[in-house]
Formats: sequence, structure tokens, C-alpha cells
Amino acid sequence: MAGTDPRAFDEIDFEADDTDVPGGPEPVAHDDATIGPPSLIVDDLHIRYRIIGSGKRQAVTDGPAPGRVRRLLNRGGQHVGTTEVHAVRGVSFVAHHGESIGIVGRNGAGKSTLLRAIAGLIPPSQGTVYVRGTSSLLGVNAALMGQLSGERNIMLGGLALGLTPDQVRARFEEIVEFAGIGDFVYMPMKAYSSGMAARLRFAISTAAIPDVLMIDEALATGDAEFRARSSAKIREVKEHAGTVFLVSHSNKAITQMCDRAVWIEKGVLVMDGPSDEVVAAYAKSLKR
Repeated sequence: MAGTDPRAFDEIDFEADDTDVPGGPEPVAHDDATIGPPSLIVDDLHIRYRIIGSGKRQAVTDGPAPGRVRRLLNRGGQHVGTTEVHAVRGVSFVAHHGESIGIVGRNGAGKSTLLRAIAGLIPPSQGTVYVRGTSSLLGVNAALMGQLSGERNIMLGGLALGLTPDQVRARFEEIVEFAGIGDFVYMPMKAYSSGMAARLRFAISTAAIPDVLMIDEALATGDAEFRARSSAKIREVKEHAGTVFLVSHSNKAITQMCDRAVWIEKGVLVMDGPSDEVVAAYAKSLKR
């Protein structure tokens, strides 16, 4: 499970190759980036969860209850059942320091669930996730509180990422400039637009360079200038020997920012390889 005691890595062969994970391609260098040792191993991962839902209404007809009381009882008289969702099905791959990996797939394919499992937010139903170092899921580690100002959220988010108060204060101006929110930083977050809040989440989450950074559709928010700054931040994480995961419905963003791509369909890993090849195959499947 994500966040495993580092001592567990003594029992793991991190010198993985193609034979360690069936179908796993050799990591591809991009922009002269140096691919380092494994930072993440996902081994036969399954995620199942239950949804509590309502079924057929059960009318209350017995007894001498008055009409009004009977109607009130009937309104709440539902049969409640559960449905099991198998969101991730036997996914295995190895990620290395210095890689940027795009995750593509249709809505409901299990992409976001996979990221949450890597971040340690969802326990595996079966299989294991090993993470070497720290991991940060954009928008979760730096959760924002609407009643507090952006300034206070920056401090709390920075502390949650492991920074000291002095380190957060030293990076405060950089975070505000990156988010492009100006004097709004001193106003309550509930006054922010959704775009402003998303940009601030990105800025806070990347204030401390994690070993594994996961971004879920964050680049869909913001203008071209902000997307350019986001791309530069991703390159910075890679240059510091980190690993970046990007979930996006923009095939262009995946091919431009990622060396490698993973295609998930109905919770199953369909393809894992160079981003241009995987995106081309995924796009072709959409046309069919």
C-alpha cells in the first residue's frame, strides 16, 4: 500500500525489467531526461468498492394510519441495496524517477481511482502499491478550506506537504505569482472562482517537489499562460529526478508533456508504452 515502510524496499527487486511486469515496455527517455531507478511499483492492483443505492419503493399499506401519515411513510419507504464496483482490475506497471507518464481512458475507466490508490487514499482490495519517497495527488494533499483566506490555505497546504513555516513563507510570493491570483490571496477562498481555486491548488501542491506527483485534469483549468507555467513545473519535477503522472482527456497534452502513457479501459491496463504510440492507439479506438 502507498506509504509503505521504506524498509520493505529491502525485499523488493527495484532493478525491474520487461520480464518483471508482463507487457511492460522499457522506459523511454524524453528531452534528454535521465531515467533513474524505480520510484513506484504497482503489482496486480485491484480496487473494489460498494455503492449504497436505492431500489424499488416499498409502499406502506398495512394498518389504520391516516392518509397524510401514510404518504410520509411511503415517501421514505425504499429498499436500500449495495452494488459492488470493480474499478481497477489487475493493473501492474513500474514507474521510474525522471519519467512523466500520462494516463488515458474514457470516463469511468478507473484513471482517478488508480491515482488515489497510488496516493494511499484508497486501500487495495488485492495487490500492492510500493512508493519510494513521498507522493502528492494534486488537489488532495493541498486541500483548500473555503472559509479561510488563500494566505492561510497556502500555509496549511505547505505544512501538509512537509514544509516548515519558514519554508512556506519563503515560497509565498512564488506560489501567489504562479497561481496568478494577486491580492485575492488575502480574501476567503469561497470568494474565488473555480479556476482561481484550481490554480492555487496546483501552486500549493508543487511548492514542495515530491518524489511522485499526480495531476488529475488540473491543466484543463486556466489560460495558455498558466498551462505553460504548469508544463514548466512538470519539467522541473522531472529534472529533480521525480516522477509525474498526468490524467487528461487532452491527447495533445499527453503527447507533449509525457514520455510514456498508460491506457486504462474498464479498470484494465490495455497498453503501456511511448506516449505517441499509446495515444494514437487510444484515439483510433475512440473512432471505432
